[in-house]
Amino acid sequence: MASVATKKTNHKAAKVAGETTPEHKLRIRVRAYEHKVLDLSVKQIMDTAERFDARTVGPVPLPTEVKRWTVNRSTFVHKNAREQFEMRIHKRLIDILNPSQKVVEALTNLNLPSGVTIDVKMI
Repeated sequence: MASVATKKTNHKAAKVAGETTPEHKLRIRVRAYEHKVLDLSVKQIMDTAERFDARTVGPVPLPTEVKRWTVNRSTFVHKNAREQFEMRIHKRLIDILNPSQKVVEALTNLNLPSGVTIDVKMI
């Protein structure tokens, strides 16, 4: 019985020893109003990462944020006549695992279309 217990502790110690290398992530959140422009931008980011042999996770589609407004058509009367407007914000998430300096430099020099917002975080 004692040998079984030592095997379990040795296995746990080996598992902990294997996790000593810290993994850095470059988390990129891409947002846009038009999904076609967003998908082209994400493809451009993924191609840039693949060109430098970086391991990537994604693109993960995040929930679309919908903002809605209801407005009266007239200024004073006709309360029942209304218009409804909405604005959709599409989002994607990309993780680049253990990025090299070349990958980070290439991503900062990317020219993306207008209307695309990028948030880059190092985790």
